[in-house]
Amino acid sequence: MRKKIGIMTTGGDCSGLNTVIQRLIDGCRLRKWDIIGIQDGTDGLYANPAKTIDLTNDVFQFASSHLAGSILSNGHDGVMNFEAAAHAGKLSAFNKRLQKSLKDLNLDAMVLIGGNGSLSLAHTYNEIYSGLQLVCIPKTMDLDIPLTDKTIGFDTAVQQLSYYAEQLSLIARSHHRWFVIQAMGRACGSLALHAGVAVGADAILIPEVKFDVDNLVKHIKQSKRDYGIIMVSEAISIRGHSGKPADMISRALSAANIPNRTSFSEHLQRTGDTTASDRILAMGFADTALKAIENNETNVMTALQNGEYKTVSLSDFFNAGRKVKDPNIVGVMTSNRYVEPDDVLLQIATDMGIYIGEKRK
Repeated sequence: MRKKIGIMTTGGDCSGLNTVIQRLIDGCRLRKWDIIGIQDGTDGLYANPAKTIDLTNDVFQFASSHLAGSILSNGHDGVMNFEAAAHAGKLSAFNKRLQKSLKDLNLDAMVLIGGNGSLSLAHTYNEIYSGLQLVCIPKTMDLDIPLTDKTIGFDTAVQQLSYYAEQLSLIARSHHRWFVIQAMGRACGSLALHAGVAVGADAILIPEVKFDVDNLVKHIKQSKRDYGIIMVSEAISIRGHSGKPADMISRALSAANIPNRTSFSEHLQRTGDTTASDRILAMGFADTALKAIENNETNVMTALQNGEYKTVSLSDFFNAGRKVKDPNIVGVMTSNRYVEPDDVLLQIATDMGIYIGEKRK
């Protein structure tokens, strides 16, 4: 049966989006399905008419599939989106417009490629996608989505941050100083933890593990080197201190006469050629999503669990995580995943002499 499939990327940027789009295009062509892209995420879906593009080789070259960003774009500032609609008290009307746009497009299925915020919204406002199959693919450099061992973009972000830290370690050695590098990751410490272990950082500070600044200073002073890397998650906090986490740690080191500099890799972590592991993951998730459509599944998310590609329901995804209030949309909860106390990398870091903190939350 010939189907019409829509693809939409939403939320923050990460590498691997173009790869999974390309794999979905390939799979749809094999099945002789029609496929269109929604441009600018829900921003484009809200437009009248919705902003769409036919996904053919003329508009999407295979050679570009490894590049960062999304050929469909994820949206832009200054337009009506979930946050703007909630702020203006027009969320109900916004949702109805999205639902009407999807109906007018006459889609059989929508593949939504998004992070935990986007997937939480898809679960909460599921009526938007009534009348068609909804299959979600998890992508985020934060690795904060429940029920999947991997998310598209995470491995590439770890690679980017690791390379950045390695280059700074050369400068650190030349100038006999410490570099405090602030990693992204929002409320989850996975990116800082993985990149910190990858480069052999001297200390890794993440929000899931309580740490003592005095013990950190003591650890650095006892180091056999007078230079190194301290990897800091952007979500850590220090009681009685304010400002960026890296700056707070830097001030504590300076007060102890430890030469140091702060460094912020910022959006570099969202860029870079998609790593082989992320490309493989994109292929697996695309294949799983298309099979879910063939099997008439809906309201599901693709997942990788213990080496097996599968689908899980959006309700299971949402209920499995720790729910927190969305800071921008009143009344909406987001389902989050964090570094677990028994994460093997925490023990490995401790065994290898990396300061990780004292108490796992």
